[in-house]
Amino acid sequence: MREGAAERHDRLLNLVRERGTVRVSDLADRLGVSPVTARRDVEALAARGLLDRVHGSVSWPERQGPAGIAPGGGGPVIGLLAPAAAYYFAEVIRGAHEAAARLGARLILRVSDYRPEDDAAHAAGLLAAGAEGLLLAPSWTEPGHPDTYGDWIARLPVPTVLVERRGAPGGPLAGLDRVCSDHAHGVLIAVRHLVGLGHGAPLLVARRDSPTATAVRAGYVQALGLLGLTAPGPVIDSASPERDAEGFEEAARAVHAAVRDGRATAALTHNDEDAIRLVRRLAERGVRVPGDLALITYDDEVAALADTPLTAVAPPKREVGRCAAELLVERLTAPDRDADEPRRHVELLPRLRVRSST
Repeated sequence: MREGAAERHDRLLNLVRERGTVRVSDLADRLGVSPVTARRDVEALAARGLLDRVHGSVSWPERQGPAGIAPGGGGPVIGLLAPAAAYYFAEVIRGAHEAAARLGARLILRVSDYRPEDDAAHAAGLLAAGAEGLLLAPSWTEPGHPDTYGDWIARLPVPTVLVERRGAPGGPLAGLDRVCSDHAHGVLIAVRHLVGLGHGAPLLVARRDSPTATAVRAGYVQALGLLGLTAPGPVIDSASPERDAEGFEEAARAVHAAVRDGRATAALTHNDEDAIRLVRRLAERGVRVPGDLALITYDDEVAALADTPLTAVAPPKREVGRCAAELLVERLTAPDRDADEPRRHVELLPRLRVRSST
């Protein structure tokens, strides 16, 4: 498999951390890339503050901790439990891996395949493998899952950070550190963008099978309230055509009817894959995007690759992973881990990437 830029950047950071200062030409040799590629990588990492450049060489910044220690060669071991390693969580994992490498920590991963009943066993496996702290994105897909499958998290014997997950207010997980995308903000900026283009309140076409879907639905109600808008119709349940072909067709028919009857000229759809299929199905029914319907999708995983590139809300997935790993490493390396420091609930704001569909 061809190595991606993120993996190459991790190797580059590891090399510089081990040696302190390295010539860019030597990095090119060690990485097996051209000098041009090595310089481009160094420039990208230096622009993010991960490295310092000096006269043809690159140095490990003192602010990032001591050089001379290979990542995982003396730093903490952190475990990451994710429900999947593809689509949304691929970037979360990449961000956590990048931060761990930069901070001298070793990251180990387990994937639960969206089986919430197996989460506790996977976490136990991470602890058995040496994890001193845990980053947890449990496999919750329904509103009741945190109560049904979340009690074990509060009893963990190591520092824990929830990733893109929230416990119920006042519940046993409310006092844990967490790092999440602010999906309510993401929905609000999407609705504001459509209203700013002259549309009324958009339709919401959304799934129900993930915490993101639940947050998007709640954010939609909140956004309409803040902007004084009335929904053009009930939320349309979205479905994957592979898993529920009739459900998908029903959603397409409902959107088509709303456009045909003049009830809606805009829509917000969760997620990208459903949005791409919906646009194609609407075109077969004579509804053009953006001519008849302006459309924004939520997630921005593959939105730019659609026939008509889709405007999308992009949660800061990679940054969520980085921030969560940084917070956990800070907890593990603080001089006094028993200090009564306040827990943190960190909310990172999604961005809107405007493309042809609006």
